[in-house]
Amino acid sequence: MPDDVAAFADLDLGRTARRGYPEAVYCAGKTPGQVAAIAAAVGARPEVVTLFTRATAAHAAAILGELPDACHDADAALLAWPPLPPEPAGGLVVVVAAGTSDLRVAREALQTASYLGRRTELVVDVGVAGLHRVLARLDLLRSARVVVVAAGMDGALPSVVAGLVAAPVVAVPTSVGYGAAFGGLAPLLAMLNSCAPGVAVVNIDNGYGAGHLAAQIAAPGEQA
Repeated sequence: MPDDVAAFADLDLGRTARRGYPEAVYCAGKTPGQVAAIAAAVGARPEVVTLFTRATAAHAAAILGELPDACHDADAALLAWPPLPPEPAGGLVVVVAAGTSDLRVAREALQTASYLGRRTELVVDVGVAGLHRVLARLDLLRSARVVVVAAGMDGALPSVVAGLVAAPVVAVPTSVGYGAAFGGLAPLLAMLNSCAPGVAVVNIDNGYGAGHLAAQIAAPGEQA
């Protein structure tokens, strides 16, 4: 590992061999120079999938300066290298965004599950204000091994989805909503109090954590 990286990071390049899933680099709080040095270090290990999450435009530019062919999903604030996800295996992960405002978090979950080797599908703008929209996607939702639902405001959509499908649901509260949503706390509490069983809840805006959990649930040989 280059000395400049060792001064501020100890990359876990053996994590894939140890537990089956690679390390992700959380860019928030790091300088563009730091993420550039990390990108240069992982560039020497093309066999290791690396995700860079919560990447600003400055972070993305620094990473692409070292890994110009990296996949950059600006809407998810995420970069992935190598640029193509692995050949998918296991069950289908369906990621649902209650509204367009939840799309960044939903896309972070989608890309995470994809780069961890799962088939993925994205369903957008099916919030509970118009239940006909989610009912129209029931065939796809019921074909999933696991469903990730990103929702802010009242956070009701994961309970609705969990009442319609046999698969487990990973609920992601988002910091979307007016003042009484308290930056995602209101949907978080609503999801934790879901009356539908089979709902697991990750932290506010944690699309990466939701996608990772979904990829583990949908791993080959595992049954929901």
